[in-house]
Amino acid sequence: MASSAQPPAAAGGGGLDGGSLAGGGETFADRSLSQGLSVLVGLGLCVTMLGLGCAVELGQLGQQLRRPVGLLLALLGQFVAMPLLAFLLALIFALDEVAAVAVLLCGCCPGGNLSNLMSVLVDGDMNLSIIMTASSTLLALFLMPLCLWIYSRHWINTAVVQLLPLGAVSLTLGSTLLPIGLGVLIRYRHPRAADLLVKISLWSLLVTLVVLFILTGTMLGPDLLAQIPASVYAIAVLMPLAGYALGYGLATVFKMPPHCRRTVSLETGCQNVQLCTAILKLTFSPELIGSMYMFPLLYALFQSAEAGLFVLAYKMYGRDSYKQDTLDGEEDTDISYKKLKEEEVADTSYGTVTTEEHNSIQMEPTQTAL
Repeated sequence: MASSAQPPAAAGGGGLDGGSLAGGGETFADRSLSQGLSVLVGLGLCVTMLGLGCAVELGQLGQQLRRPVGLLLALLGQFVAMPLLAFLLALIFALDEVAAVAVLLCGCCPGGNLSNLMSVLVDGDMNLSIIMTASSTLLALFLMPLCLWIYSRHWINTAVVQLLPLGAVSLTLGSTLLPIGLGVLIRYRHPRAADLLVKISLWSLLVTLVVLFILTGTMLGPDLLAQIPASVYAIAVLMPLAGYALGYGLATVFKMPPHCRRTVSLETGCQNVQLCTAILKLTFSPELIGSMYMFPLLYALFQSAEAGLFVLAYKMYGRDSYKQDTLDGEEDTDISYKKLKEEEVADTSYGTVTTEEHNSIQMEPTQTAL
């Protein structure tokens, strides 16, 4: 690990030498596309948060307040498990202070909209997915700066941590409340328009990430990208994978059904990388953060690829068992209903009237067939 007495520009650990980092940052700052990139990041985040608000229904919020399982899972997954995971990975791979802050920032972010789309593809609980994403976003307003402050103590004597703009992080998070609230209002007043905006936000998520990856790679240059330590790439691969596993284990502890376990798994591993990118771009100077601006984009790449493999494995091996479980549940319901009706009929048998020879009338008790 880089010495804690060194400033970020002079940190030598992890392959980010001071000259390359500072030079790349200055090049990044001097490019004319930098301002346009900031606007793209801000607009993409607003559209994403608007789509999230449009997916939330007030009736669902009332149900969750009465039985706040989704809120509790979001709290444990996004602000206990993931920040601790990011901190441990930064220590295990001996990251320098700049890389460590980027990893911690990503680990402390709330859940992202990608999990909502993936939950649909694995027959998950969409209400639970949306509530977890929305509640973690609201909780992030207070808990994300707190988690950053707690876990950055290990690198407290470094310039990048001393300059960590927790106030700016809170301001960026607070700015997301407006589009979320607007989206909830649109859902309440115009449900059809809200459905359209949800689809637009999902496509915006994909397009924005692709454009950001291309533009940032072009602006930083392949030489600086090549100097990102292999340990950072390893964390970008392992962190979402471990997040999925932690989420599934957390849902198992709560004894949730399989479709809810898949949902919580995706919600825990999928971070709001657009928010992370916006915070890095809007609150840190390019000279300070350098190539680590790319980490949330790398995380987005690998979290999407691993979630895609999750979906593929479910489609190939898990979907038949899910359908069988659903059919078995329906069959059990039918059997219970039939037994209940038989008991009711047995208690209230009136019989039928039959006419026999010699003009005699006889009552024969029978049961009405279902």
